[in-house]
Amino acid sequence: MSRPVSEQKLVERHPWTLPWWKVEGENSGTLAYIVTVHVLAVIGIALFPVPGWNVFLWSFSLASIGALGTTVAYHRGLAHRAVKLNPIVEQVLIFAAVFNGSGSPHTWIANHRNHHAKADTIEDVSSPRHGGFWWAHLRWLYQWEPSSMKKWCPDVIRTRYTIWAKLQIPLVLISIVFGYGLFGWAGLFWIGAIRLVYCLHMQAFVNSLLHLKPGLAEGVDSSQNIWWLGPLQLTAWGENWHGNHHACPGSARFSRRWWQVDIGWYTIRALHAIGLATHMRVNKQ
Repeated sequence: MSRPVSEQKLVERHPWTLPWWKVEGENSGTLAYIVTVHVLAVIGIALFPVPGWNVFLWSFSLASIGALGTTVAYHRGLAHRAVKLNPIVEQVLIFAAVFNGSGSPHTWIANHRNHHAKADTIEDVSSPRHGGFWWAHLRWLYQWEPSSMKKWCPDVIRTRYTIWAKLQIPLVLISIVFGYGLFGWAGLFWIGAIRLVYCLHMQAFVNSLLHLKPGLAEGVDSSQNIWWLGPLQLTAWGENWHGNHHACPGSARFSRRWWQVDIGWYTIRALHAIGLATHMRVNKQ
């Protein structure tokens, strides 16, 4: 029996009312990826709870470089145009972000611009206010119809960005198994799935935990800074100052005080000093 029209519209408008395992649109690959890396990560931690320093440092280094790709290239550079990166540097950082499981740049940017335009309303792609913590944390990734690139990021519909959608699957597969060739099974799990699961959740906290201000009216900014999340995230490089970012989304600098550590901003300044980053925008509250 088909659903009544009113119920169909309700589900269409509120995708978080769907069962958590139901996939919307062409997102089946995303759910398969999330499940696969979590299963492998659990197995890896059970088999190799202590990976050894060489394995750990390789895993941490790849996670760190990938996080710079996401926060500097995807977020500050392409999504908000707060800095212009040297084309070669930009492509290297995009590669690192894709290798880290952040997805292709045009998809990431379309969703992020959509989020800012509709933030804290019922049309927000990842609002915990309406869908709850787990919706904002992971479920929206495979239950929200991908945001229209033509509407949200026509400036990124260029071959040098869209080509990464075709490269994404082979790169992620290589990313999962890459460590085996270096350190055997411990390397496979820690440099592969465990790293990817860690990075996935650290980025996901930006959409979930950093928007969990209770008791706010519709459309009122829920973004917040959480200082203690910075040391836990390690590889988010300044994304924990999310309240600052929503207050000045066009700024390449997320920190506002000297004690607010913002590795993404320090990286941009270093690139600027050697001529590899220009047109930096810095807005102060």
